[in-house]
Amino acid sequence: MNDAVDEMLNKTEKGRAELQPGQRSLTQRERAVLLMADGRKPDADLFALFDEHGPALVAGLLARGYLVEETPTPAPAPQRPAVSADAFSGPRSMASARMFLFDLSERMFAPRDKAMAQRYRDALREARDLHAMLAVSREMTADVERMAGSERAEGIRERLARLLPESALETS
Repeated sequence: MNDAVDEMLNKTEKGRAELQPGQRSLTQRERAVLLMADGRKPDADLFALFDEHGPALVAGLLARGYLVEETPTPAPAPQRPAVSADAFSGPRSMASARMFLFDLSERMFAPRDKAMAQRYRDALREARDLHAMLAVSREMTADVERMAGSERAEGIRERLARLLPESALETS
């Protein structure tokens, strides 16, 4: 970790795989560091979030291949803060939208409220049609708005709209 130039930390393929549902080989703090490492924050900023534990957590994740340091390249600033769930991509389909919502439940709710995350997972499994799935998505975005603010909830609504089939947007 170079002090002369603030390096940017980013997840490796191994790091992204660790964050998939069902993968739990890291501690909660290590997973939190991994979630925060997006290639846009200098390593010093990430260290500060975890007090005196930051450098050791990052060093361990780097050594085990979950993170990589990259030299920053000038890039335009995003219009709004990135939402980790926004990274999900897939074709326009009910299945893609459903997977996005499962991913959102894991990333947004599971770390904060395991019971809420489980309730949403169960509700999504039971939502057999578009109407039922959209009802669950409205509840989820209302909770996101309550927990993280209206801007984050709006970003999730926009991303969901880009994943739903065109025909679903006309009926919702």
